[in-house]
Amino acid sequence: MSISNRIAELKLELPIVKAPAANYANAVRSGSYVYCSGTVPVTPEGEIPKGKVGRDLTTEQGAEHARYVGLHLLSILKEEVGNLDRVKRVVKILGMVNATPDFDEHSKVINGCSDLFESVFGVKHARSAVGMGSLPFGISVEIEAIFELVD
Repeated sequence: MSISNRIAELKLELPIVKAPAANYANAVRSGSYVYCSGTVPVTPEGEIPKGKVGRDLTTEQGAEHARYVGLHLLSILKEEVGNLDRVKRVVKILGMVNATPDFDEHSKVINGCSDLFESVFGVKHARSAVGMGSLPFGISVEIEAIFELVD
């Protein structure tokens, strides 16, 4: 099944791509790979959720925000390559969680994105999930990703 068909089957709605907040590109293509910059969560209403997981947000809310990041990454990828059917797989993601010092469920938060990507692409990817003392503009989660394109 094509990626486009899988997204339709899963009834996923991709958000409008947010412009970079600083001096960088949302994505850069090099050979058969697309490198997506650290990306923010975007709710279905177009809002960017903020807060610190472990204080303002639960693990489950953080995971929901990570899922929003995954959808935003798919939008960025689609804008970069024109058609998601050109994507072979997710190679790796780096998930950063704005968390309290004692929070220890970073992996569960980033599962929100990983689970989404596994349902779309059908395979697991390499991953890092880490906690941060802060993230830009107080966002809850930031994720960067590397995708491989079909030859």
